[in-house]
Amino acid sequence: MIKKTIIASAILALTVGCSVQDSGKVVTSEGTAFGKHGEIKVQTATKGGQLVSINVLEQKENKVLAASVYTEMKDAMINQNTTEVDGISGATVTSNAFKEAVESSLAAAGVSLVAGLAKANDTSKAIIETEQNFDVVVIGSGGAGLSAAITAKNAGADVVIIEKMPTVGGNSLITGGQMNVPGNWVQKSMGIEDSIDVFVQDTLKGGDYLGDPEMVRLMAEEALPAAEWLRDYIKVDFYPDQLFQFGGHSVKRALIPRNHTGAEWISKFMAKTDELEIPIHTRTTATALIQDQNGRVIGVEAEKNGQKITYMADRGVIMATGGFGANVAMRTKYVPELDNRYGTTNARGIMGDGIVMAQKLNAKTHNMESIQTYPICHTDTGVISLIADSRFFGAIVVNKEGHRFVEELERRDVISRAILAQTNQQAYVLWGSEIEQIAETAKVHKDEFNELNRKGMMYKADSIEELASKFGVDKKALMKQVERVNQFAKNGKDSEFNHRGGLKPIMKAPFYMLVAKPSVHHTMGGLMTDTKTRVLDSKGKVIDGLYAAGEVTGMTHGSNRLGGNAITDITVFGRIAGKEAAAH
Repeated sequence: MIKKTIIASAILALTVGCSVQDSGKVVTSEGTAFGKHGEIKVQTATKGGQLVSINVLEQKENKVLAASVYTEMKDAMINQNTTEVDGISGATVTSNAFKEAVESSLAAAGVSLVAGLAKANDTSKAIIETEQNFDVVVIGSGGAGLSAAITAKNAGADVVIIEKMPTVGGNSLITGGQMNVPGNWVQKSMGIEDSIDVFVQDTLKGGDYLGDPEMVRLMAEEALPAAEWLRDYIKVDFYPDQLFQFGGHSVKRALIPRNHTGAEWISKFMAKTDELEIPIHTRTTATALIQDQNGRVIGVEAEKNGQKITYMADRGVIMATGGFGANVAMRTKYVPELDNRYGTTNARGIMGDGIVMAQKLNAKTHNMESIQTYPICHTDTGVISLIADSRFFGAIVVNKEGHRFVEELERRDVISRAILAQTNQQAYVLWGSEIEQIAETAKVHKDEFNELNRKGMMYKADSIEELASKFGVDKKALMKQVERVNQFAKNGKDSEFNHRGGLKPIMKAPFYMLVAKPSVHHTMGGLMTDTKTRVLDSKGKVIDGLYAAGEVTGMTHGSNRLGGNAITDITVFGRIAGKEAAAH
């Protein structure tokens, strides 16, 4: 009887589907799927088996990364009358969820899309001018590239940004976005004493004194003007009463953008490029630099949709393509240990393209074997854990045996190596409501919590014992460790690891715990540049017309980059590159 009912229901569904499809009426329905940061809800409209429209009703995805999903993928589905279209590189989870939500909506309506009804006006591969002329060509649309382009534009140059990915932002978009600035306005309001000299010393020491002192001092001196530019001109919203103290820094000095992510400042950068009418050519891959007979760089060869494009640059080319953390072959060339067993926090497109292109012009590289891992990342994807920034406010890091094994504010490389020496090469981050009330990381990154909780990688509980049970951490040892931490917090002295920020009590529920491991995070090596961001050749001479800024360079951080220094680096030197290229 049950079997007959199921068969009858299936026949009825097929009959309804056919009648709907043949009726010629517009059929609307809704469908959902779970994306990276929550549920995506869409509404579809079809007529006679043809997809008429797709509207996104609800979504919580990264607005910059998701923009191409909700435009390019949607248009492709409608134009080709199928959900079997290419996803957006760099936004795979959102792409898959969007596709699943559309298919769910179609299934709910009982509609099947009819093959052969694709529209004939798909312009996604329209012919592009094969030669384009600008004053300044910027390769890469991360923080360095955007800072350079906006600065060059304001200096009177005609500027274009070319970006190989379908979305803008690069690593800058997916970072926490914190920026170290000595003597900043928040420090002053909080009564924190700091100086350029102290910042320089922290940075040089953090990189084992292998960073170039002149470049480090320039970064430190220009940090405050760059931050004020971001705040006042780009309109980045920084928290007025909070600062981070990353590992290796003597004091709290890192400004925090709204919602603790790089999306805040990349979205503001995008608004500014729109205002200034700076074109950004996405899906456009730079393949070679063009030199004149005197060796001056005068343009860029690129490719889009199989079509070759020449971008001529009257004043200069700015390389802002990032490092090579996502390129396993390239990173193992310099550090064999960092093979595909390691995940990466990097965006998919961070492959070292700019370094390779410049090397073909005999550009000199520096410090290539210095590759940093980030200690607290998702164990499955390698993505950096922003919710675990509670560590900067007093959360502790323990192993499977329930013991602390490193100072939580040590250098990233030190913590990473310490974690890899533990059972399963993993660690656990633990904090309670006292720390959460200050850090608010679970509140701000609730989508990350939901994602990790769904995967069994993070839990919230009313007792520490319950969290220990969920992760198989030794309960008795952990409780004794927490007792010691609470005593250290009360006494104001960490007798185990001399926590430089001061430990905080972990006594009040709810409690939070997540599991994490290190991933490849930052490549400190890259192109050798001077203080004007001009790229140097193997003999130390300037390659005329070629500038570089950001992680594509290798002069600033030495053997190890301190947290919060990347945003300072790319903004300061991006602005310098834009100014210098425009004035050439």
